[in-house]
Amino acid sequence: MDSYIVVITIIGLAALSMAWVPAMIEKSFLSYPIIYLLIGVIIYSLPLELPFPDPLWHEDYAVHLTELSVIVSLMATGLKIRRRFSWKNWKIPLQLVSVTMLLSIGILAFLGWWWLGLAPAAAVLLGAVMAPTDPVLAEQVQVGPPDDAEEDDVRFSLTAEAGFNDGSAFPFVWLAIAMAVGASTGEGWFTEWVLWDLVYKVIMGVAIGYGLGRGLAYIIFYLPKGTAFPETRDGFVALSATLVTYGLTEMAHGYGFVAVFVAALTMSSYEEGHEYHTEMHDFVTQIERILMVILLMLFGGSLVTGLLDHLTWSGALLGLAFLFIIRPLTAYIAIYKDHCSTREKVAISFFGIRGIGSFFYLAFAFNEANFDDADGLWSIVGFIVMVSIVLHGVTASRVMDYLDMSRRRERRNKRRLASGSTGKSYRDEQV
Repeated sequence: MDSYIVVITIIGLAALSMAWVPAMIEKSFLSYPIIYLLIGVIIYSLPLELPFPDPLWHEDYAVHLTELSVIVSLMATGLKIRRRFSWKNWKIPLQLVSVTMLLSIGILAFLGWWWLGLAPAAAVLLGAVMAPTDPVLAEQVQVGPPDDAEEDDVRFSLTAEAGFNDGSAFPFVWLAIAMAVGASTGEGWFTEWVLWDLVYKVIMGVAIGYGLGRGLAYIIFYLPKGTAFPETRDGFVALSATLVTYGLTEMAHGYGFVAVFVAALTMSSYEEGHEYHTEMHDFVTQIERILMVILLMLFGGSLVTGLLDHLTWSGALLGLAFLFIIRPLTAYIAIYKDHCSTREKVAISFFGIRGIGSFFYLAFAFNEANFDDADGLWSIVGFIVMVSIVLHGVTASRVMDYLDMSRRRERRNKRRLASGSTGKSYRDEQV
């Protein structure tokens, strides 16, 4: 049987099932990323002659497929954030993408070098690829679509963090690449890394993203009002905007991840109540889910075809320490003085979901430079992502439901106290 026909049939069936699976398991302890990860494990355990999924041998396809998935997810993430940008509104996510991310990179890099015996460049790369949270797999702990009025601090903070830190981690991936190249050539690299990779590329990403976001918002929302310019309500405009923004920014040697998220945020800040934001968000979310299904099944297949072959007990313990100790602790340190409740701070700290973005960064770095510990890094990263998908997948819905119930209970208590102070009973107020 032609393997190509088998592949497109499996992808079609998996994508079709996404129309019902999320709703079917909504009340269960499972998340649909776990379901499709298991499907990948099962189908690659069968004699179907499917394409070999292990990214160790196909780093080019791993780069481009994960790259596409992440930029589409970044557009969807930016379009659904409704909170205006300011230090007061964005304090928690900005602390997470600065303090938490830098601490995570530093601690993982040190432990990778000191405990695992990795070369310095490989140790820094491990920290850099694991530092960003994932916008693709974190739907259960993110804010809803643009027409959803509910936006609590936990969901907003995790959504904004996932949008920002995918681009914020890129300079440190380039730091690892520069260290690896410098170690082999003996040439200096620090000044160029600071000026080019840390400063120029970030500035270009923000500038191009903001400029294109404003331009697209003007064309979509304002230009048709005062001129004969045709109005559009096609959701695919969001996907087109994603590809154009990413492509132009990369051509200008900026960070395309940063640009896509900034462009989405900028577009969503115009005509905030307009239903077209929901139309664009829903379209790119559907594309995101199809890509996610493919990647999760490939990841599941890689788990049974060699991805974890180079995992050591030390690497596994480091991965568990990162998920259970390093991420929660560094996040809580960053936000412990903020206004939200302790249980909300614990939830924000715990749900540092890792996923597709880490695979992109790792494959990208291996295409740019030679790292002696490449196989071991793939195994450690694969293990961390696997555990994260299962761990956060089985806990997310229950924790978020608990937080929602706690907030509703607190609001009811406040209304009772307020009604009592005005001489009304709570029952009278409800009537």
